[in-house]
Amino acid sequence: MTGSDVRRVVTGAPWEEQFGYSRAVELPNGLVLVSGCTSIVDGEIAGGGPHEQTVNAFNVAFAALGQLGLGPADVVRTRMYLTHARDVEEVGRAHKELFDGVRPAASMIIVSGFVDPSLVVEVEVEAYRADTTRGGAAS
Repeated sequence: MTGSDVRRVVTGAPWEEQFGYSRAVELPNGLVLVSGCTSIVDGEIAGGGPHEQTVNAFNVAFAALGQLGLGPADVVRTRMYLTHARDVEEVGRAHKELFDGVRPAASMIIVSGFVDPSLVVEVEVEAYRADTTRGGAAS
């Protein structure tokens, strides 16, 4: 595998350039890894509560998958990082609404905090393209 075999999605978010990462990376074997996503949209936190932040964070991940021609049905694993155990039910409810028909492997992990203390959840997504004939457009 060479660097040219790997596709990267760059969204223009300021931290991508500042910290040197891509929003998503697709490997030649069809595995797609989406970086941690939060509820920050256009520089502002979208949604205040844990349920809303979770839905918005997953929508950021879905947008990255969409640039590779994939969607929620292609998700095989999710990770949800929470700052408070009290938010497990709301985050879990959002996850069920988005993935009940897909049922990816999933983890919820309690962490001490995020770069912005107003954030209560961050999510990561892994997806799989069964047909490795690549579709979609990426940078």
